[in-house]
Amino acid sequence: MRSVAVIGRGAIGGVVIGALERGEVPGARLTAVVDLGDPLADALAVADLVVECAGQAALAEHGPNVIAAGRDLLVVSIGALTDDALHERLRRGPGRLFLTSGAVGGLDLLRAAAAMAPLDQVRIVTTKKPATLGVPDATGPVEVMRGPARQVAAAFPRSTNVAAAVALAVGSFDVVEAVVVADPAATLTSHVITASGPAGEYRFEIRNRPSAANPASSQVVPHAVLATLRDLAR
Repeated sequence: MRSVAVIGRGAIGGVVIGALERGEVPGARLTAVVDLGDPLADALAVADLVVECAGQAALAEHGPNVIAAGRDLLVVSIGALTDDALHERLRRGPGRLFLTSGAVGGLDLLRAAAAMAPLDQVRIVTTKKPATLGVPDATGPVEVMRGPARQVAAAFPRSTNVAAAVALAVGSFDVVEAVVVADPAATLTSHVITASGPAGEYRFEIRNRPSAANPASSQVVPHAVLATLRDLAR
């Protein structure tokens, strides 16, 4: 039985906490929730697996302590891993680092293609409602930013974890070009991923419904977290 602590009780954490409380993750039980003002040390005393659902700043603050305490860490805010020093601290152990792909698929194929030979081109175009990207007055589609995934994920920490997931899958934050588009007509959050290399040519399009509680995230993200939790609990 895995003893689970959750960091954050927002749009993602709230769903994960509720599912654990209702016993919907066989082999896992909720033993602590870390929110504003709650000491992490108390959670580490009663949990062997910590789930981060609170954003990149929370991961940077708490993640190294979780790993150093020998606890497993499941990360949602993988955009924070653009910080190489933080990534290295989280990989150092003795705790183990796990990532959830969240709102995107196709990563296993990209990982395999990149392992065969370096990819020549990888691009992800993310389209969201303007208000979630800080341009609420946009009257039509606007390209908000274009650049290496490392820069874009750092500039939009609430909206570009998917770009970071793609970059980690292909093994480089700098080879992946990320484009962020604000579109007032967008009813779904769209991620279009294209890649090419010696292994072939690939195109994935993902269109997720935004979370009602946090439109910067997708409804499916907490359920992706729960799917990973079920795997870890087994």
